[in-house]
Amino acid sequence: MDDGFLMEVCVDSVESAVNAERGGKARRTRGRERAGGRAAGPVLTFLPAGAGRIELCAGLVEGGTTPSMGLLQVVKQCVRVPVFVMIRPRGGDFLYSDREVEVMKADIRLAKLHGADGLVFGALTEDGRIDTELCTALLAVCRPLPVTFHRAFDMVHDPMVALETLISLGFERVLTSGCDSSALEGLSLIKRLAEQVSDCCVFSPGGGITERNLQRILEGSTASEFHCSARSARDSGMKFRNPNVAMGASFSAPEYSIKVADVAKVRTLNAIAKNIL
Repeated sequence: MDDGFLMEVCVDSVESAVNAERGGKARRTRGRERAGGRAAGPVLTFLPAGAGRIELCAGLVEGGTTPSMGLLQVVKQCVRVPVFVMIRPRGGDFLYSDREVEVMKADIRLAKLHGADGLVFGALTEDGRIDTELCTALLAVCRPLPVTFHRAFDMVHDPMVALETLISLGFERVLTSGCDSSALEGLSLIKRLAEQVSDCCVFSPGGGITERNLQRILEGSTASEFHCSARSARDSGMKFRNPNVAMGASFSAPEYSIKVADVAKVRTLNAIAKNIL
């Protein structure tokens, strides 16, 4: 966070993870001297201008679910920025059954085993409060890795009380759209919440952040981090196409259009943030 901010990009593929990091630029520099006095030759140096962190998910159309461990393994081989792994066994609400909790614990252990740099989860009670008992148990499995409480926060009954609870539980980071449809719509609440956050917890606006609204959100929230997907649609490489079949529900993304993190968007968002902060 040398520039005073950090951009986290949520991704659901290796291509998107690489593109998020590629928001940075590479340059060739002179290599160190080898033994015997010979130069090692040019070295490719990465200049960070892209994502400072990746949130790795599956199912972004559902707001993000737990990715496969194969995806995590390959992403870790391809990028150098920290990779935080979403722990969410299904889409929908954040009220989990005992068996779903066992799945979450198992996924946390596997994510740690396969190189996760941090974890992301959230859990609520039926009356819209933070599930302190479950969160405490899941945090214990996550440690010593840092943990983000995700946008389950936007479904709480009282966000000010919920934030105090999360700070007391020891979450390092809270992601929110200000309990509204986007971070821009929830900006006034985001600002109030940001003023309540202690030094031990980072408050990160996310939800609908684009090149058009990032400046207003950062200036209005005093945040030092932000969360986005920075995606664009890319046409499928398929030449034969069957227009009569869909692989998911009627509201799902079309089979022949793939959404991936866009290098140009990543760089633009980062440039905007640098100019502000």
